[in-house]
Amino acid sequence: MTTTQRPVPGVGRARLPGRSLLRVGPVSLQIRRRAVLVAAVLTVLLLLAMLLSLSLGTPYVAPADVLRALSGAGTPYDLVVFDLRLPRIVLAAVAGAAFGVAGTLIQSVARNPLASPDIIGVTQGAGLAATVALTSGAAAVLVAPSALVGGLLAALLLFAVGARHGLAAQRFVLAGVAVAFAFRALTEVVMLTADPIDGLRAQIWLIGTLAGKGWTEAAWIAGTLLVLLPVLAWAGWALNSTALDDDTARGVGLRPVARRIGLAGTGVLVAAMVTAQVGAVDFVALVAPQLARRLVRAERPPLVCAALLGALLLVLADLVGRRLFAPIQLPAGVLTAAIGGPYLIFLLLRGRRQSS
Repeated sequence: MTTTQRPVPGVGRARLPGRSLLRVGPVSLQIRRRAVLVAAVLTVLLLLAMLLSLSLGTPYVAPADVLRALSGAGTPYDLVVFDLRLPRIVLAAVAGAAFGVAGTLIQSVARNPLASPDIIGVTQGAGLAATVALTSGAAAVLVAPSALVGGLLAALLLFAVGARHGLAAQRFVLAGVAVAFAFRALTEVVMLTADPIDGLRAQIWLIGTLAGKGWTEAAWIAGTLLVLLPVLAWAGWALNSTALDDDTARGVGLRPVARRIGLAGTGVLVAAMVTAQVGAVDFVALVAPQLARRLVRAERPPLVCAALLGALLLVLADLVGRRLFAPIQLPAGVLTAAIGGPYLIFLLLRGRRQSS
């Protein structure tokens, strides 16, 4: 039994070099073998990083004891593993994966490796709303919902400004940068006029930290990804067409504007939710997709590999932040900025060399 499908880049009857053909009933799908290998390696590295993070700390827990505790065998370290460390580490993995997914979708729509939620204004919108909540005496339980609403409002403003001319890539990025600067300026005004203690709380939130957070925040992020799973499955396939210009895409029966809006909307929704839960952890969404693209040697960032790499980066950043200057803990956002800053400079210099 065979079906006739529209020709889409990366999907077809002919088997391309480096790809394997997977058939599920009448549907056939070509899979990059290198992407599968990279995903498997990243999964192993992520599990090892989580095991290391569960072990290191005060008290130190041997990896064998960690594994025994996780298996339910019962150890003296069950309280340390399950109550003190595991919730935060799971949150780091889930949040990092969400940042990787959001960055992949936004960069693919923008066709720009510098585009990410913290560049196009979504993070700044969430930060402004969270700062207002933290400095106005609102209950702590309202901070995350406020940040989510702020991020979504920033996204709506971004779409209103950038959706003209079919959400063109260059206009989308420029509109995002303008929105980011506007919300950042408003956040600074709110912090300067706030009580110093409240301003400090807002500053910590804006840096991005996993301290004091765990299962509840992880459940919100994982629940969002689970609800969006059918959309993300479509997005992983639709990313193949983002490299096409509009005329070519229409020529093969696609609707490029609707696809870009769908991909960008999904990306900003995921970004707003994860930022609302863990704060403005910058640069994970920027770095993970491009590193994944280079590892897979693909034209577009692969969604699954970017998610795994984002999870790995945030787990390692949180581990280093906890142990580098122990007992003082650095927020995860400080470490991701330390990684992302030099990487951003590298991208800028690389782009300059290519253009010259």
